[in-house]
Amino acid sequence: MSYDKELINAKLRRWDNYVRHYRLPNWDDIPDFGLYMEQVTTLISQYLNYLPSEDARERERDREEMFPITPSAINNYVRTRVMPEPVKKRYYRIHIAYLIMICSLKQSLSIAMIKKLIPMGITENEVKRIYNEFIERHHYEVDYFAEQLQKIANPLYDVNDARPEALQSSFKAHSTEDLIYSMALIAGFSKLLAQKLVMLDGKSLHSGENLELRFPEED
Repeated sequence: MSYDKELINAKLRRWDNYVRHYRLPNWDDIPDFGLYMEQVTTLISQYLNYLPSEDARERERDREEMFPITPSAINNYVRTRVMPEPVKKRYYRIHIAYLIMICSLKQSLSIAMIKKLIPMGITENEVKRIYNEFIERHHYEVDYFAEQLQKIANPLYDVNDARPEALQSSFKAHSTEDLIYSMALIAGFSKLLAQKLVMLDGKSLHSGENLELRFPEED
């Protein structure tokens, strides 16, 4: 693999600046006048555009692969009672809030797990409370991600770091390949831990949960 360091440096700075200013909409900023399906899919794609696409081809790929919100997906969420039904084929604030949370979380959690976190049959005020808590945490994690990325990718940014040299040598990504591995591995660890935590719902230390540590035996 071959990467131009100047290009990577410039792109990382561009993405860093973008993500630090990225925010999901507040509850009151979500449209509540009834949108049709095509308008909803366009709006959700805009809301979840975490990093700016570089060209038309990448925009199309992002739309199809990164956050593939389609009419059939929304219809399926309604059919399986992951979100409320539209009102006379129109989607209001509560529907869009559900979709923002579902589409954000389904990158890491199964639909069954999401249903545990965001149940159906609750009042709009309760949905508002859950959504407000979600976007507040989302804002924190966006900032945390940007900070951690800058630390890990520090050599690629060409900026100074005052941390001890021993920590720098083991923690930092010194190449674009290193950074790719780091981001993919962190995503994998985070996804696995989130799934494990959701599965603990309703359980306790007294319900027979196994706390024994077992490691793969060495050959």
